[in-house]
Amino acid sequence: MQHHENLTTLVRAAQQGDALALDELLSLLMPYVGRVCAPIALQDAPDAAQEAMIAIVRSLRQLKAPEALFGWARTIAAREAVRLATRRSPRPEAPTDQPDDHDPELAADIQDVLERLPPGHRAILTLRHIEGLDERSVSEILDLPLGTVRSRLFRARHGFRTAWGAEHR
Repeated sequence: MQHHENLTTLVRAAQQGDALALDELLSLLMPYVGRVCAPIALQDAPDAAQEAMIAIVRSLRQLKAPEALFGWARTIAAREAVRLATRRSPRPEAPTDQPDDHDPELAADIQDVLERLPPGHRAILTLRHIEGLDERSVSEILDLPLGTVRSRLFRARHGFRTAWGAEHR
């Protein structure tokens, strides 16, 4: 696969200090990192994305498998987003981007309910249902035991349903 080989070459060049390769790599990663951070860190998403990108640059030489770049970056971004979100106030001043262009009203309602959940619950729901990861992957990304992920996922879903039901009565 051409894209995979190009990405591997790009990562290896950036790891060896090629500034142009690093710039291109960061240009590829920034939108993805932003999409991971947004539903978790809410109004702090730009700061979380920036902190994640700094961590990615600092740790890039430690990445052993270039083909795992996006999963590795997702882990860093999710952890950074949770870290920043738990430090801040739980309610943002302005709504974040809507996840669904097909039904903006529904997307806004979903986003509003998500914003009312604790950052850890937003992270679990985002990684599981928006990123489509299995519970084991969420466990690894958030560095939590699998049982903890399962119980938080249960509580996050319950919290979402409760908030959704209260809003849509």
